[in-house]
Amino acid sequence: METRQLEYFVRVAEELSFTRAAQRLFATQSTVSATIRTLETELGVTLFDRSTRRVALSPAGAEFLPEAKAALEAVERARAVVQEASAGLRGSLRIGTLTSIEAFDIPQLLGAFHQRHPLVDLHLTVSLTGSTGLADDVRQGRLDVALLGLPPSELAGLEATPLASAPYYAVLPSAHPLAGRASIRLPDLDGERFVDCPRGFGNRLAVDRAFAELGISRRVTIELADVRTIPDYVAAGLGVAIAPGTVPLAIPGTVALPLAKTTLTWPFSVVVSAGRPPSRALRTLLDLFTSAATERDITDV
Repeated sequence: METRQLEYFVRVAEELSFTRAAQRLFATQSTVSATIRTLETELGVTLFDRSTRRVALSPAGAEFLPEAKAALEAVERARAVVQEASAGLRGSLRIGTLTSIEAFDIPQLLGAFHQRHPLVDLHLTVSLTGSTGLADDVRQGRLDVALLGLPPSELAGLEATPLASAPYYAVLPSAHPLAGRASIRLPDLDGERFVDCPRGFGNRLAVDRAFAELGISRRVTIELADVRTIPDYVAAGLGVAIAPGTVPLAIPGTVALPLAKTTLTWPFSVVVSAGRPPSRALRTLLDLFTSAATERDITDV
């Protein structure tokens, strides 16, 4: 069994498409298909159920997938150890992050890491599906590490290191009847239209749960993938928002008021898989993140 066969199998399993897997592997579809058939012959099992409409993992393929991933990771770790011993820190890191974390300078940190360890190949993905998507990508091995905002209850299968936390604020149009208050309680906003991130984003998940625990239904009429744009839509009178203070919220046309009688906070963590030992490069990057994190909360409002 060759490493290349395992890699081809994992890519097809991830894409459930020989065509898309071939594109990711920069190979022809016929080469990928032939390699999988050879692997199936060697193993004496069918790894994929194929039809004219779909490709799916067979029961044997589903059992084989985590073992194939583990084997590839072991080979990569062994290669990295040998390379590091002769030429310093090397390897490849796939990093996921959110669209906007202005109080935590990701470009500067990754730039510093690259200057210190130029032989480590960095691949950065900015998620448009939110923290739950990033967490799932780490669990499935599509990312090595992710910076996200989810509570501990949503981090099963992951090892999380808290970096910071941010309070939530009510963001209201300046002309809103409640805009002159010193603070806002969540029940005060019952019946309002809301501007928020799509489902799957950590801050949306937390706010939805907070309202549900109070027995209040919430109508989100504007969904935005970038939290930085939320105040613009509030200023235009299209709704109110409950947003974490990770970006400027009190722009012209809005007020940002503290929340009263709630423990709602947005946690910011770096996560890795709990089931895969980190490479030396990954451990070094994690140390950089944790050393750069400040002890005070993010309150960039």
